Amino acid sequence: MLSEQDNRRLTLTGPGTAMGNLFRQYWQPALLSRELEAGGAPKRVKILGEDFIAFRDGEGRAGVVEPRCPHRGADLFFGRNEHSGIRCAYHGWHFDVQGQCLDIPTASAKVAESLKPKAALHSLAVREACDMIWVHFGTPQGDTPQLDFTDLPPEHYFVSKKFQQCNWAQAVEGGIDTAHFSYLHANIDNGERAGLMPSQGVNEPPENGRYRWMIEDATPQFTILEHDAGLVMCAARQADNNQLYWRITQFMMPNHSMAPNSFPGDNHVGNTWVPVDDHSCWIFCYAYNPERPLSEQERRAYANGFGIFAEVDDNYVPIRRRENDYLIDREAQQTTNFTGISGISEQDAAIADSQGLIADRTRELLGQTDLGVVKFRRLMLESVDLMEKGGTPRGVGNALAYRVRSGDAMSEPDAVGLDVATNRFGELAGMSLRESRGTAA
Repeated sequence: MLSEQDNRRLTLTGPGTAMGNLFRQYWQPALLSRELEAGGAPKRVKILGEDFIAFRDGEGRAGVVEPRCPHRGADLFFGRNEHSGIRCAYHGWHFDVQGQCLDIPTASAKVAESLKPKAALHSLAVREACDMIWVHFGTPQGDTPQLDFTDLPPEHYFVSKKFQQCNWAQAVEGGIDTAHFSYLHANIDNGERAGLMPSQGVNEPPENGRYRWMIEDATPQFTILEHDAGLVMCAARQADNNQLYWRITQFMMPNHSMAPNSFPGDNHVGNTWVPVDDHSCWIFCYAYNPERPLSEQERRAYANGFGIFAEVDDNYVPIRRRENDYLIDREAQQTTNFTGISGISEQDAAIADSQGLIADRTRELLGQTDLGVVKFRRLMLESVDLMEKGGTPRGVGNALAYRVRSGDAMSEPDAVGLDVATNRFGELAGMSLRESRGTAA
């Protein structure tokens, strides 16, 4: 459990908070690139408790700026996107994507030139990568994170997002907790838990067997590794023929994860959890295949809510959400689906949201399968302490450290997590990969 003070320190990301200051050291995705049209309408954006508007000028450049015109405080969301910037609808003051004031038509030329520097809007640094618009609150140290699919052709990946109605930290903890798959995502067959795929019995291919092994072994043994961007959670379950089945999850500072459930050749998936405020976040979701383009069928499945992707409306708000109890079906819960909620993403969201807008971690009873969650919290709090002492948190200015991969592996019963991860992923297991201090398999 955490103390009330540490829980607040972990969860609050608004201006002036300890965790908020840490988040502001990193690039954060703010929008999908496709949300902004060149010369199109601006969009409201809230991130880390601060309000902005985002727009793409007529030349295709994206900007994220404060929403209030410095003249009389009119909301620039109602502004006109014209030529090289956004023009206030009230008196026509004009601003570019970097917040610089281009024109003050209500003043003489001489007065306007003197006012323009003072009229500049606060703007965030903006870069586009991986079909996402990234922002930085300060002076960036280095490039946006070089995720595993950053250099792949667009045909090889799919990116979307979904709204989450709880604090960012508990949403992350749900994403990096691989132990819950044995229950939360199980099916029901004849009143008993069953895997997501029909079992062929002992000696079936690992691609099928993994779903049975997760049901048969609900107490995976964890090894936690570290690298220059974050943590690797290695969870080993008993498999057929005295082998171990490993699900290896990546967490990269301060809010990125690459999920398991991929053998060689499978698509890889990941998430980035971006705080809107202390009670909600956007989850940017991505799927990619380094070896081939995604098929149209795969893209349709992701767009319609498959796996980590949710079924969402036109505003990327999940159809199944807190207000409608995630459309839980109690009959299905008794007969076909352990939760009665359709969709892996929706099941994750329901349980994370059910803990409250901010989970009360002072009342938890943690066990052996919570080791990854404990290490995540410790890393985040230690990173805050390091930053406040003048140090550089892990991953800041080191974009290449984010070039990591997650997935599944098989091993002999005496294998150790460090060797399994290295054998499975090579350099993509993580830069300067090592065993985490004070943990054991």
